[in-house]
Amino acid sequence: MSAHRTLALVLACVCAWAFASPAAAGDCQPQVRDGWVRLGPAGMPMMAGFGRIENRCAKPITILGADSPAFASAELHETRIVQGVNRMRHLPELRVAPDGLAVLKPGGMHLMLMRPHAPLKAGSRIVVSFRLADGGELLGEFEVRRPDAL
Repeated sequence: MSAHRTLALVLACVCAWAFASPAAAGDCQPQVRDGWVRLGPAGMPMMAGFGRIENRCAKPITILGADSPAFASAELHETRIVQGVNRMRHLPELRVAPDGLAVLKPGGMHLMLMRPHAPLKAGSRIVVSFRLADGGELLGEFEVRRPDAL
């Protein structure tokens, strides 16, 4: 094989690899990692969800809300100290920068999961769907954990 043909083949392979990668093809998807829900006392109408939302894509993502088939309602919330008092407020949107990370943790940003449709047990898993501003969705799996197992 001639040097020109070899070079052309190598360049074609490199270009094919680059354009087939998810980030280049526009198929890049953010990921939900280490999701968990704190199990509350029996009959408790609210629970909190935590984890990490990683955006390794070249474009920012904006989360507009959340839903879960396991709960009547799911919302993004944030806890802040205001004049020495913990205050919780609804977050209308959550922006995650390119190559960014949003951490949902106790005492900070978190999922507020309200009115479970059925009792949950430690070790079970629930699905949360995050609604994105571009019309897409981001699915995450969250493990239910007892508070004493944290």
